Amino acid sequence: MLVIYEPRGKAKEYADLAANLYLGCDHGCKYCYAPAATYKTREAFAEPKNRTKLLDQLRKEAPSYAGKEVLFCFTCDPYSTFSAESGITRQAIEALHTGDVHVTILTKGGKRSTADFDLLKAGDKYGTTLTFDNAADSLEWEPGAALPAERIAALQEAHDRGIFTWASLEPVIDPQQTLKLIQRSHEFVDLFKVGRWNYDVRANKIDWRSFAIEVKALLESIGKEYLLKKDLAVFLERGKP
Repeated sequence: MLVIYEPRGKAKEYADLAANLYLGCDHGCKYCYAPAATYKTREAFAEPKNRTKLLDQLRKEAPSYAGKEVLFCFTCDPYSTFSAESGITRQAIEALHTGDVHVTILTKGGKRSTADFDLLKAGDKYGTTLTFDNAADSLEWEPGAALPAERIAALQEAHDRGIFTWASLEPVIDPQQTLKLIQRSHEFVDLFKVGRWNYDVRANKIDWRSFAIEVKALLESIGKEYLLKKDLAVFLERGKP
C-alpha cells in the first residue's frame, strides 16, 4: 500500500501530498476526527502502532515526488509520545530528503519535535496546531498533547533556526482564544491557516461570520500570510448584497 497520498476534502486545502506515519495517536483530543475517519473506536485509536515496512516504502516512493512537499501527518501526530519514542519520524524525514522531497510537519508534540529541527532545511516547514491559550482547557480537551506554551516555544525555536513556521488554528473552539493565540505568536509564525470547528453540534452556537471578519482583519493588520479554509471563508460572503 502506498504511504504518500493525495488528501481529499478539507485536508486538501492544507496539503497536496501527505503521509501518515503511524496507526493511531495517544494525544486523546476530544475534537479529533481521525478515529471515525480510520474506522476505529477512540479507545483503539489511542493506542498507536507502527506501520509495517513504512520506511522502505517511503524510500521507494520518494523519488517520484522530488521537489514537492509531503505533510506529516493528518490522521496521527509525528511527535506523539509513542512516535517520539519510536524514532520513525526522524528516519521518515531522512527518507524523503534522500528523494529530494520537502517535509511539512504538523504536530502538537511541542519540545518532542525540536529534536529533529537539525534535519529541517530550506523548503521544509514546521507547523503546530494551536487550539487553546491556557493549560487548563488544553488538558481538558487534548490531554496527551504538549501544552500551548510549549508548542508556541517550539514555533519560536524553529523560527530562530531559520525554519519556515506555520500554525494551524483548527478547530476553532473558542474564537477569542484563537485571536489571542495569533497575537501571542505572530512575530515568529510565517503562515496561519484557520478553520472552523466541525463534526460537533456545539460549533453551531458560534457566530462564525463575526469570527471570520475579526480574524481576517487581525491577520491583515499584522501583515501575515494566511489561509481561511473554505468552511470558514464562506461566512465572509454571507450578508453581502
